[in-house]
Amino acid sequence: MAIVRYNPFKELRTMQEQMNRLLDLAWNREAGEEVKEGIWQPSVDIYEDEESVVIKAEVPDIDQNDIEVRIEDNTLTLKGERKLDQSIRKENYHRVERYYGPFQRSFSLPPTIDQEKVKATCERGVLTLILPKREEKKPKQITVEVK
Repeated sequence: MAIVRYNPFKELRTMQEQMNRLLDLAWNREAGEEVKEGIWQPSVDIYEDEESVVIKAEVPDIDQNDIEVRIEDNTLTLKGERKLDQSIRKENYHRVERYYGPFQRSFSLPPTIDQEKVKATCERGVLTLILPKREEKKPKQITVEVK
């Protein structure tokens, strides 16, 4: 193992980056999004097309059995936990930059979502939720009779 010169400013810079990330999380969350417990949250992409709204969440190293997706009162909640590998002793780590522990994210759903047809898949560490839109009733055309 190579000898590395101690740099106290490196640890301060790391602490500052973590504080900035925490403050960004607290101040820059989207409207309609509720932050509950946990110090970390998986990053998400949300986009919409004609048929559905799609949410993609990064959940690497999380067992699918440890992820809960729930819809209640027009609120979608993602809940889970990333567990630290207990088979590796703490003193064997050189650096731990990823967050571990429980997370929870909640999103308000528009009333156009058909909650009975929501699908969730997890592939290559990305949880994909497809929220199909309800078929809107087409306006009824009424003919006007001229007398």
